[in-house]
Amino acid sequence: MTQVTGDWLSRAPTQAVMAMLEGGGHQAYAVGGCVRNALMGVPVTDVDIATEARPERVTDLSAAAGLKCVPTGIDHGTVTVVSEGIPHEITTFRADVETDGRRAVVRFSDEIGEDAARRDFTMNALYADARGTLFDPLGGLPDLQARRVRFIRDAGERIREDYLRTLRFFRFMAWYGDPEAGFDADALDGIASNLEGLETLSRERVGQEIRKLLSAPDPAPSVAVMERVGVLRRVLPGAVAAPLAPLVSEEAGLGLAPCTMRRLAALGMIDADTLRLSKRNRRTFETLRALLEGAQGVAEIAYRHGADLARDLLALRAAVLGTPVPPDAEADIETGRRARFPITAGDLMPTYEGPALGERLSELEARWIASGFALSRAELLEE
Repeated sequence: MTQVTGDWLSRAPTQAVMAMLEGGGHQAYAVGGCVRNALMGVPVTDVDIATEARPERVTDLSAAAGLKCVPTGIDHGTVTVVSEGIPHEITTFRADVETDGRRAVVRFSDEIGEDAARRDFTMNALYADARGTLFDPLGGLPDLQARRVRFIRDAGERIREDYLRTLRFFRFMAWYGDPEAGFDADALDGIASNLEGLETLSRERVGQEIRKLLSAPDPAPSVAVMERVGVLRRVLPGAVAAPLAPLVSEEAGLGLAPCTMRRLAALGMIDADTLRLSKRNRRTFETLRALLEGAQGVAEIAYRHGADLARDLLALRAAVLGTPVPPDAEADIETGRRARFPITAGDLMPTYEGPALGERLSELEARWIASGFALSRAELLEE
């Protein structure tokens, strides 16, 4: 029998929460991402627990055990129990009563099978008790072992329950799937038949999913299939998938970690409002797009924007424009990073003041950059 193991489960704080529920006469199962990740050898960051105990009962048991209980989503059956500073999200078994593609009306259930059936993918419908014994109500383990992302039962029905599941499918393929084995045909058929539902999603939810997708080690196969089935143009009008695969390859060659904004910039001229980017991410994205289409060398980019952004541009230009990375690019970046313009406004006053002062500083800086940052203060002031 398959066992689920890991410090996240065996540690005392989590065992205390599981014992609290079991000692109160209830079922307690770790579920979803923590079980999936543990079985795949992926780090576990959050612990979700499912039980037939109602939220009020979990609250009472927590109080009796001296554990803090926070009603984080009590209307949907969820409370968060904090044990030794570690949060554990505990949700009562549920079954959907009504859905509208964005949210669901649920009823509480006593059956683990009903709880499993309302989840999205078979690999997310895996449960483990406090001893690590695996419970697989829907036969999802073979899918997980094959890294096969498959909707539970009818893909179209699962998607119509929450249209965000279309984007989650491609994100899960990028993070946990095996693109070389192909994308599940039933899933793609269900997605293609429900494209209009994507229009009902908020930009915030879409943006969050796209950012998570693009932060995967290699999101290129998922994005390419998104384009093929018509999803990409719905969620990112103007985006083109083709440059992403070369970019991932260039990133590897340059030793660059995945970067969502760099990858988003490779997809094309996208309206930042589409993804509800933060001000910081918006600035980064717009800077990358502007420099990608500009003529500044990487030394100047490193001088003006930093070495990291200069390396981003090397990878982007190679992927999008087909510009090979020069063999001396890293040396140029280091030169630009270390360069310090030797002229200050005080050097030009009072001869220049106001707008003329700014113009003169810009002229001299341009000459200094064109010289490879070689002209000295004295040489610049001789002009």
